[in-house]
Amino acid sequence: MWQEFKKFALKGNVIDLAVGVIIGASFAKITDSLVKDIIMPPIGLVVGKIDFSNLFINLGEQHYDTVAAAKAAGAPTLNYGNFLQAVLDFFILAFAIFIMVKQMTKLQLRADATKDCPACTKPIPIPAYRCPECTELLDKARA
Repeated sequence: MWQEFKKFALKGNVIDLAVGVIIGASFAKITDSLVKDIIMPPIGLVVGKIDFSNLFINLGEQHYDTVAAAKAAGAPTLNYGNFLQAVLDFFILAFAIFIMVKQMTKLQLRADATKDCPACTKPIPIPAYRCPECTELLDKARA
């Protein structure tokens, strides 16, 4: 059983997954700071210095000025500001990942921008119209 576990744990995919999770956790901290420290202050300024984390609906009978005061008193609250913050965090994170994956895909396409010559099967650049190995004419219309 130990040998099977060792074989499983040392597979490339498991190690790659572990590295991805660790980098993902670090990336989450960076995006959290980006949202809270860079993006939210100007948004709060534009919408009237609203602190999203302090938006709540008090379900109790007594009035509280902040979520912290309501929680300290044990009052039931709907903290929709925290929800809005989480949604905004998600969209910013998703957009950042989208941009990152798009750039990585573009770089990967450049690296893999080859096709196989139909005559000699050697990889050649996609724009080529003649194979540099066997000199086979690939695109007769461009010759």
